[in-house]
Amino acid sequence: RERWVPFSAQDSERLEEAHGAGNDQDDVVVPTSGGRYDVHLRTRQRVAVYWEEEVSEVRRCTWFYKGDKDNKFIPYSESFSQELEEAYMIAVTLDEWKKKLESPNREVIILHNPKLMVHYHPVAGSDDWVSTPTEQGRPRTVKRGVENIAVEIPSGEPLQIDHLVFVVHGIGPACDIRFRSIVQCVNDFRNVSLSMLQAHFKKAQEQQQVGRVEFLPVNWHSSLHSTGVDVDLERITLPSINRLRHFINDTILDVFFYNSSTYCQTIVDTVASEMNRLHRLFLQRNPQFKGGVSIAGHSLGSLILFDLLTNQKADPEEDEHQAQGSRTTSGTGGIEEVKEILKKLELSEYCDVFEREKVDRQALLLCTETNLKEMGIPLGPRMKILHYLSSKTDMKVWSLSQPGDSTEEGRNCQYRDVGLGQVSANYPQLNYKPTIFFAFGSPIGMFLTVRGVKRIDPNYSLPTCKGFFNIFHPFDPVAYRIEPMIVPDLEFEPMLLPHHKGRKRMHLELKEGLTRMSVDLKNNLLGSLRVAWQSFTRAPVPALEAGSAEAEAEAEGGTEKQPDTKPEEPPAAVKEETPLINVGRLNGGNRIDYVLQEKPIESFNEYLFALQGHLCYWESEDTVLLVLKEIYQTQGITLDQPLPGTQ
Repeated sequence: RERWVPFSAQDSERLEEAHGAGNDQDDVVVPTSGGRYDVHLRTRQRVAVYWEEEVSEVRRCTWFYKGDKDNKFIPYSESFSQELEEAYMIAVTLDEWKKKLESPNREVIILHNPKLMVHYHPVAGSDDWVSTPTEQGRPRTVKRGVENIAVEIPSGEPLQIDHLVFVVHGIGPACDIRFRSIVQCVNDFRNVSLSMLQAHFKKAQEQQQVGRVEFLPVNWHSSLHSTGVDVDLERITLPSINRLRHFINDTILDVFFYNSSTYCQTIVDTVASEMNRLHRLFLQRNPQFKGGVSIAGHSLGSLILFDLLTNQKADPEEDEHQAQGSRTTSGTGGIEEVKEILKKLELSEYCDVFEREKVDRQALLLCTETNLKEMGIPLGPRMKILHYLSSKTDMKVWSLSQPGDSTEEGRNCQYRDVGLGQVSANYPQLNYKPTIFFAFGSPIGMFLTVRGVKRIDPNYSLPTCKGFFNIFHPFDPVAYRIEPMIVPDLEFEPMLLPHHKGRKRMHLELKEGLTRMSVDLKNNLLGSLRVAWQSFTRAPVPALEAGSAEAEAEAEGGTEKQPDTKPEEPPAAVKEETPLINVGRLNGGNRIDYVLQEKPIESFNEYLFALQGHLCYWESEDTVLLVLKEIYQTQGITLDQPLPGTQ
C-alpha cells in the first residue's frame, strides 16, 4: 500500500523555487533530505544517492482527501488538482457551489461550499450514472492547501555537516525487531541525533559551532547472498520447517560465512569498498566538508570493522610516533603499577625509592634480592616483595614477551596477538583514518577469546583509529566486554551510560538505595558487635588505671576507626564514582565498555527482553548522545550541561 510522506519545509521551498523558475522541462535535479536523495523535477521522481532503493513518485500537492483506513490525507494527482483548483476559483468568483467533478478513477467530488467539500468512492458493480453521490458510501473530507490538513511537516536538517559516520549492520537483512532494513534503522538513528543536538548542544547551535552529524548505512548482506550461495544452500536444505530453515540460511549462517576464508574475503571486500565508495561520493557532493570520519558497527558488523581496523597500515612516521608514545606510556604507566603493587603489599612508604630509581613494573619483575638491598629496602619489605615476585612468575614471562616494545619485532608481535586466529583474508585498506570506532552489541571479546587471544596488551591501539567505544545493553545476549581482556587481574564494572535527561532511571536509583542501605546496616551491626566483643574480652588492670586511661582511649579510638580503614566493599552497582582504572591505549587511555540502563519494564524479566536488548540501539537516545558527545569532544565542543558519571 502506498504511503505519502511530506518533504521538509526546507526541501519543499527548494522544489517550489525550482518549479517556479520554469525548470520542469529540463532535467533539473534538486538534492533533498540532507543530500541523501535527489528529486528529478521533470519526471517527478525521488532517487536514493548512497544506496539502492526503489524510486519514489513525487507530487506537488495542493488538494487532499482523507484516506479510508488510517485517516491520513492523500494528495490528488497534479493534473486533477489543477481541475479542482479551476472549479474552486470559478465557484468562489461566481458564488455558485454544489459543483460536481469526476476524477479519472470515476470518483466523485462535490464542492458544497468553501468549508465543506466531499469525496465519494464508486460502489463496485453499480451503475455510476444511476446512483446518486449520497448512495455511494461514506463521504470523505476534501481539503485545499496543506495548511488546512493535520500533518506534521519537519523544518529540515541543518545544512552544515560536521562529521560523517558509516554504520555497518550485523547478521541478516533485518536489523531490528520490526524486521526493518539497515537504511530505515540508520534513518531512526539520524533522527534521534538531530533531536539530541537540539536538546544538548543548543548553545553551540546558537553560536553556529554545530551543524549535524551524517550517518550513512553500509550494506554487505545483499552482496554476500548474491554470490549464488543461496542456491547451493537451497539444494541441501531439508523441506521440513521451511520458514525456520530459510531464516537460519538468511541470517544465522552469516556468522559461519564470516568464519569461512572464501566468504570472509567477500564480506571484508564489500564493507571496505562500500565505505570507500560512499566516502568518495560524499566528498564529491559536499566539497566544502572538512570534518572527520568515524565508523560504527552493530553485532557482527562491529567484528568485521574491528578485523579491518587491526589490519590497517599506519604511516611510517605515525608508526614511529606511536612507538615513542608506547615507550612513554609504558614508563609512566609502569611506575603507577609499581605503586599499586606496593600499596597492596602495605609498603607505600617505599614508593619514592622505586620512583627515584625509575623502576617500572617490568623492571620490578626482574629485580633480585641484591637489587632491592642496594636500593636500601629493609629485610622485611624485601621478603614481601620477593614472595610477590615469585608468585607472579607466569606474569613475568608475559611481560617479557609483551608487545609494547619500540622495536620492529615488538610491533609485529602486537599485531600477531590481536590478529591471532583471524580468518585468512587479504584485508583491504580504507581511504581515510577513522576518528572513533563505535561497537553496538558487539561480540568482539567473545570472538577474540575463541580465537585464542587471552589478553590484549595495554599498549596496543588500532593502527589508524584512536578511539574505541564498546556500547551494550545489560541484557544483550550477543554483547561481550573488552576491558577485562586488557586488565584481567582487576574486577570492575563497565561505565554506566547516564540517561539522556541527566539522571539514573528511577528503578535503578531505588535498587541502589536499598542495596546501599543494607550494606550500611550490615557494616554498622558488625562494627557494633566488634566493639562490644573487644570491650567484653579486654582484661581489667586496676593497678595501672590512671596510666592506661590514655591507652584505652587510643584503643577505643582505634576500634571505632577500624570499620573505616577496611570497610566492607559495597557492590559495584552502588558506587557512585568509578575509580580511575588504567585500561590501556585502545581508547586513548579512556574507558571502553559502556552499559546502557535498562528500562523499568525490562528489569522484570531479563530473558523476555534479551532479543529487544540486542536490537535497541537504533532508537536509544543514550547511545546516540554518547556518540555525539565523543564526536564533538574531538572538536572541542561540549554538552550544554555535563551528564553525571561521564568522563
